Parts: sequence; C-alpha cells; structure tokens
Amino acid sequence: MTSFSRAVAELKRYPSAVAGLLLIALLLLAGIFAPLYIPYGEALAKWRGGDAWRMYPVNAAPAWTDWLTGNNNPRTQILSTRDASRTQAHFAGGRQEHIALHFDYEADGFPSELNVFLQTDRSARAPFVRLTWLTPSGERFLLGGQRVSAADRISISQHQLLSQRLGQAPHVGLFAQPASRKSGATPVVQKGRYTLAIDAILFGDEATLEADLVVYGRVHGIAGTDHQRRDLLVALLWGIPIALAFGLLAAVGTTLTTLFIAAAGVWYGGWRDALIQRLTEINMILPLLPILVMIGALYSTSIWLMLGVVVLLSIFGGGIKMYRAMLLPIKQAPYIEAARAYGAGGFRIVIRYMIPRVLPVLIPTFVTLIPTFVFLEASLAVLGLGDPVLPTWGKILNDAQTQSALYNGYYYWVLAPAVLLMLTGLGFAMLGFAMDRVFNPRLRSL
Repeated sequence: MTSFSRAVAELKRYPSAVAGLLLIALLLLAGIFAPLYIPYGEALAKWRGGDAWRMYPVNAAPAWTDWLTGNNNPRTQILSTRDASRTQAHFAGGRQEHIALHFDYEADGFPSELNVFLQTDRSARAPFVRLTWLTPSGERFLLGGQRVSAADRISISQHQLLSQRLGQAPHVGLFAQPASRKSGATPVVQKGRYTLAIDAILFGDEATLEADLVVYGRVHGIAGTDHQRRDLLVALLWGIPIALAFGLLAAVGTTLTTLFIAAAGVWYGGWRDALIQRLTEINMILPLLPILVMIGALYSTSIWLMLGVVVLLSIFGGGIKMYRAMLLPIKQAPYIEAARAYGAGGFRIVIRYMIPRVLPVLIPTFVTLIPTFVFLEASLAVLGLGDPVLPTWGKILNDAQTQSALYNGYYYWVLAPAVLLMLTGLGFAMLGFAMDRVFNPRLRSL
C-alpha cells in the first residue's frame, strides 16, 4: 500500500474528514454548475443591473419561505398581449385595437407593484393607449390614457390620481374588496379573475403594439431578489467559483513560495538567510487588511490585483520561520550529505530532497489556509473594496449593509451568503484538522 493510500485510509477513520470532504465536493459541484446555469459574460452583464431584471420584484424573499411560515404570498405573473385575443376596427390611416389580458389572482397578500411595458413599431405617429381595470366583483377603474413611444412603461403603482381615488396604493386598492377600501379599514384581498383592457389607436397599416402586464409578487425563486431586482441566486452561485479560485490561488502561491524561500535560506545560509529573516520580521508587523484597504481606496479594487498583493505580502509571513525550524535538522541529515557527495547542486537538493520531507506537514496548513483567503476577499467586499464587476458573496453582504437589509426585515439577503461562507470555512477546517492528525506524527496519539 502506497503512502497516499495509507493516508486516505487513515482519513476515513475521522468523521470530520468525511464531512469536510462532502462539503467541499458539494461546493465544487456547485462551482462547476454555475457557468453552465448562467455563462460568465451573461452573469456579469446581468449583475450590473438594468432592463435585464425589470420583470423581477424588488426585495422579494425566497419562495421557500412560504413553506416555513405557511403563508400564501403572491408570485410574479407576466401577461403578454402576444398570447391574448384582439379585436380590430380599421379606419382611414390606421386602426383601433381592443386587447384583454385576463389572469387569476389567488394569493392571500397584495402584489408589490404593477407595471405595463409597451412596445410599438412601424407607426406613422405615436399610438394612443387607454387602460381599464376590471375586478372579479365587476368594478371598472379607468387608468387613464397616453401616447406611447417605441418602448414605454406605465407604472400603475405610481398613479397619483388613482391612489387618491382609492385612498391607498393602486397595487393594493385595485386588488382589495370594495368594503375594505373605506377609510380606516384593513384592506382584504379580493380573489378571482382580473382583466386589464387595453384600447389602442394605431396609425399606419403596418403599425404594431405589444404590451406586458407584470403583477409583481412578494416572493421569488430560490434566493430572492435585491433592491435592484437582481436574482441573488446568480451571485450566490458565481460566488462559489470566485471564492474558491481566490482562496486556492492565494493559498498555493503563498505556501509554495514561502516553503521554497525558507528552504533556500536554510540551505544557502549566511547573508541570504539573514536577509530573509529580517524581511519576514518586518513583514510580520505590517497590517495586511489596512494595506489592502489603502490600495483599494487609492488605486484599484480589482480582485486580481488584490490577489497579487495578498500573495506578495503573505510570502514573508510567519510560515517562513516555521518551515525554517523544520528544515534546519533536515539539512544535516545523512542522505543530504550523500547527495552532496554525488555532486547534486544546491537547487536540486532544495527541490528534490528538502522540500518533499516537509510536504506532509504543509498539506494540512495549505487546506486550512484556503478559507482564510476566502474570508479575506469577502471582508474586503463588505468594506466596499470588492471587485465592482464580479458577483461575489461579499458584494451581496455589502449591498445588504448599504440598504439596511436586517433593519428592514430582509434576513435572507444576509443569511444566504453568510451560511455559504460558514460552510466553506467549516468544510476546509474539518478536513484540515483531520489531515493534521494523519500527517503530523505528534498528533496521531491524541
């Protein structure tokens, strides 16, 4: 049995190692799934906001929260004239169209917003549109009319005259039972079939008009939405490969470089070893986080720049002194003297004979170091110094902090990225501690 097989068999004895490996495997699978679910370029374009999310509700909780609370909050409904029947009446120079959008409303709560998006094309003059709202009880509300540009939006929720007439917000009053609209009464949802009637006058034989009625819900998807209507699932998924890549690259760059420098200093000794030790002692008293904050505030918050600075400042860290203490006895080992006698050069001795002897101890340190850099990247983002382009867990937390998510009751906005950060740290920590017991002879008997 090889040493690797023995190490794997030994790790299976520790439940914490198995649990840590399962957590890491789930994170890796989710990281692989992220670019398949939404490609990188599309994820960046959508995370910047804009019209990509206009059909999504603002600050909507995840849909699964209804299962926990037993509520029946409304989901977003999108009604399009492309799927509706039309009646037309032609006149000289144009035509009149009547379109009815029907939908059933069975939720216990009121929608969060009402919008109508209009698109026109090949019209000689701007079309004129009049909207009428019909309730299940037979009430009819005139929502007014206006001329429509090529792409326009009618925000029914911000209709001031309608709000004054109803005595409450339009997206509440239009769905309330007639008796509950009285002053001082608590609005009660009126369930049933609603209709938005669109009467349009189009100018030109080839003129077209399409409309989308969006009845915004209060819950949405697996992860909910934020203040810019963005689906948080995009950032939660893409935050996994970004966090793991940052942590892995920083850990690899730091540990391997530190180990090589420590081994070279031990082997060559003299002024080289003294210089390395003095640089290490100076670097150990430099505060990493304030330096990163200064670079982000004065120069750039690019995640790759931050990664380079983190690796550069972590190379001459406390690990050099630990590795040096482990490598000093190895330098005097008989097989090193034999290698020198056979004519092996200094570089070969360092790479082939000294470094491999401390790799078993290096592996647990490397594993436990990955979540340290993951948390560092998230901390920078929470402080507002994260990459402005990439969707990351820290950026979600920073937006939640800026918008006072906890104060406003949007707990999901904070809990989802925080739980993922904790699971990442827990998985690597459990695996690293178990590996330390396997590879470190002093801990095997504990």
